[in-house]
Amino acid sequence: MSGIGILIVDADAASQRALKNVFDDEGWRVRIVPHPSQALEEIATGEWNLVIVNMALADLEGPLFLILKELALAQSSGLGDVAQAATKRIRVLFLVPVLLVKDVQPVLEREGLPYSLKPYPLNDLLEKVSELLVEAGAMAEPLRSIGGFAGSRKRPRDSRFGRESRKHAMFASREDYHMTEEEIADFEREEEDKKKREKALKEPERR
Repeated sequence: MSGIGILIVDADAASQRALKNVFDDEGWRVRIVPHPSQALEEIATGEWNLVIVNMALADLEGPLFLILKELALAQSSGLGDVAQAATKRIRVLFLVPVLLVKDVQPVLEREGLPYSLKPYPLNDLLEKVSELLVEAGAMAEPLRSIGGFAGSRKRPRDSRFGRESRKHAMFASREDYHMTEEEIADFEREEEDKKKREKALKEPERR
């Protein structure tokens, strides 16, 4: 698996560390870029099997998203200029921060693009990533029953994990990953309360 290369497009330091630690445990090669322009340059090299992008950095109308969408939907031909320069078997996973769910999730679902909501269970993410790597031809079979995060243990293939389940397992379904408006509102309130508490703690220091 040492030949597997994953490009992470994310400016969130905590997310960068978490993903790198998980993929390092698998022995995969990882590169992190925090800017869309850098991501486009890396994609054009054709060195990567999988691109994981935080949608906070990818405008739905911008070049990075449009190229990644093209790559995610492409089979073996019909790619654009930058995509043509990259490997035709590259796969893409879109990470959707909770505050962008209402705007971004419907677009990804309509287009049939693989995504995961952020924050996410790392075990679930690793399983999804491994299935995309299988699609890219970088792995023979996806990781299952992950102990810790290392992929040393694999769930044997059987009838429960047939073609149909593998087809849909990489996509976040509404039942599994959709957040209600109430849940999003609660999250936003918690974030606002947190900011107010932090501000209140800093006030005495200013005096």
